[in-house]
Amino acid sequence: MNPVQDLIKSLAETHGRKRENLLPILQGVVEKEKYLSEYAMIEIARELELPSAEVYGTATFYSFLEHRKMGVYTIRVCKTITCSMKGKNQILEAIEEMLKISLGESTPDGKFSLLQTNCLGWCHKAPAMLINNDVYTELTPEKVREILKQYIQPTQN
Repeated sequence: MNPVQDLIKSLAETHGRKRENLLPILQGVVEKEKYLSEYAMIEIARELELPSAEVYGTATFYSFLEHRKMGVYTIRVCKTITCSMKGKNQILEAIEEMLKISLGESTPDGKFSLLQTNCLGWCHKAPAMLINNDVYTELTPEKVREILKQYIQPTQN
């Protein structure tokens, strides 16, 4: 068995092999692999004895289940009306300018990916973004640049 097969088998043993356990298994693969490859989706379908199309349909329905390779840091900027009214576009421009990528792209070194997402639940502190699982709110272009500098700088031991 290869590492992806081992991971899927382990997740299936933890969560179970019924249809209702598909989502936690998909989330487990994304957590470990950073995305759902076509191969992983086929292996999940085989392990749970589900049609591959059903696994693919579920995986592509949810915005946090990436089905293409993401950077080490996935930046998700909230695209709701509240964030838009409070400067979401200026936040995106600041990120794009600093990382030299456009929305939907990853940096050539594979460190960052930039996405938009539906409501992050921080409308009262808009605009908001996530970097992996860390929430940042009340953003300004200057604040975003300072936040990104922390992720760009190499870790010093």
